Amino acid sequence: MANYVTAGDYPGWLIQPGGFKGGIILAHGFKKIRVNKETVESYELITDEHRKSAASGAVKGLIGGALLGPVGLLAGGLSAKEKGTYQVAVQFKDGTKSLLKMDEKLYKLLIQTMF
Repeated sequence: MANYVTAGDYPGWLIQPGGFKGGIILAHGFKKIRVNKETVESYELITDEHRKSAASGAVKGLIGGALLGPVGLLAGGLSAKEKGTYQVAVQFKDGTKSLLKMDEKLYKLLIQTMF
């Protein structure tokens, strides 16, 4: 899943881990904007969508089906890993605003950075 700015200022910019300084950055070519307590006025979680990984469910379902029959097939399919997608509205201290779409890993990094 791509991590990027979906709306507002900086549309299409990529969201990446911040490297050795930590946190996350918005990047477009050589331009970069750090997203941290010094640059962000406020942020708000808009949505968090969880979807089950189809590949994970299929493999677990097949294994469960082979071991335990139809009940194992159902149990394996239901135990698929969930993957989260988060949309976060960010208000920067310079007055710009962006809607960020990111995976669970970057969302957790954002929360840690803003704490």
